[in-house]
This record gives sequence, C-alpha cells and structure tokens, in this order.
Amino acid sequence: MGLLDVLLGRSKPVRPDLDQLFGLTSAAITLQAASDLRPTGMGAVCFAAVEGGAFAETQQDLRALLPSVETSQDSYGYTWLLSRHRPEETTDLVTDLHAINSALEQQGFGPQLLCSLVSFKDAAGHLLALVYLYKRGSFYPFCPLPGEKRDNALELQVKALVANDLRLEEDLSRWFPVWGAPGLTG
Repeated sequence: MGLLDVLLGRSKPVRPDLDQLFGLTSAAITLQAASDLRPTGMGAVCFAAVEGGAFAETQQDLRALLPSVETSQDSYGYTWLLSRHRPEETTDLVTDLHAINSALEQQGFGPQLLCSLVSFKDAAGHLLALVYLYKRGSFYPFCPLPGEKRDNALELQVKALVANDLRLEEDLSRWFPVWGAPGLTG
C-alpha cells in the first residue's frame, strides 16, 4: 500500500484463505450446542463458468475426484457444485468444498470463484447458510425466508455465536443473498 492509498482510505484487499473453510466444522459444533441449528449435510461452491478446454478439463477432473457432486446453474448464470453428506459428516463436506475450491484455484480459475456455503436447519425447518466469500476471505450467515426475505435477527444472532470460529465479514452490505442456492431450498 502506498501513501496515496492511506490518504484516500483505501485498504489492502484480503487474500482468500481456503483453509478458513475448515473453521466451518467448529462453527457447526457451536451452532448445535448454542442453538437449534443442525447441519443438513449439504454444501455448495458457486463460480462463474468460463468457456474453454482447460475449464472443461478441470470440471471433468472434479467429477472424477468427487463423483457424487451435483452441478446446477442458477437464474443469474452462475454454476453451483453441490456436495451431500450425512449431517454428522461436516468435516467430510468441508473437505469436499475445500477440494473443489482448491482445484479451481490451482488451475487458474480463482477469479471465477464467488462463494461457498454450508447449510443448516432448525427443528421448525428454517434454513440458514454460513457463506464464505472467496474474494473477501470472510464468512457471513444468510437466513432466507419465503418471498425472498431474510431473517436479519437470526443472521445477527448466528454472527455472534460463531464469531470465535470464523473470520466474519464486518461490512453488512456484503452479506449478499444467495436466493435458491443448492442446499438452501425447501
């Protein structure tokens, strides 16, 4: 950072740290102990797909490495890779998400990575995701409600609960909704 950056209030962007994903395992334990939220066993990685042989080859390698991963596209044209495990296998789920992110990053597709998430559900069926923003290197909770609304109170409660487990995104304007994300529907 230069003097001009300091004078203009610019800060150096945080570099992605995929090892931060492993904090989701302890966050899941914290949520189970302190609330009614339990892992669903589903997690997903979102990225902007690109055309070309190298990207297609990377996707084939991922399918060979993780054959149970499901691919889908959302209404915005982003690609999601969904991994499913038994709810008590959060560590295995996070390992899958880390492997997907790492494979894309190592092949030079890091700029296409948007976010990763692990979903949770309470006894009443309310869904919540802990979302990792790749480009910010931070997490935030997202709790969708019917009609594309959010449960902001629960999001802030979860933020307080997992503050010791995850590097949280402090800028609430960056807590983007991920409507219809795999693992967060019904």
